Amino acid sequence: MKTISYIENTDEWRSGFSFSIPIKIRFSETDMFGHVNNVSPFIYFEEARIEFLKSVGLFGNLNSEEGIPIVADLQCDYLKQLFFNENLQLFVKADHVGNTSIDIHYMALNEKEEITITGRGRLVYVNPKTGKPVKLSESMKEKLLNK
Repeated sequence: MKTISYIENTDEWRSGFSFSIPIKIRFSETDMFGHVNNVSPFIYFEEARIEFLKSVGLFGNLNSEEGIPIVADLQCDYLKQLFFNENLQLFVKADHVGNTSIDIHYMALNEKEEITITGRGRLVYVNPKTGKPVKLSESMKEKLLNK
């Protein structure tokens, strides 16, 4: 696998994932060359991220003054081409939890268990009325790191 800046040891990094969702690549997600359009993985990341946050109880009340997750940055590394009708397992984990933000990592495996795409992104918890960052509670941090 090519060197990716946010992955020090691929085997160790890979073994740290426990949460995943299935993704079936739809025809509408492919381009005129027959492979997945380069924006589609970001849609997959969003779907998996929301399910991950729901699974730890941190996504649901979008009007909460306790904070809502906002994507601050997002990147994707494309390792293998993906095609219509392929099945992926998209894994998500909190790699680092700060005071007001979370660094989320993503890994997609194809049916041969090969890593096809990886990604990372920073989420910041903000008050939806003020737009100011909200401190993550210790219980939130614990839920994220133990998933």
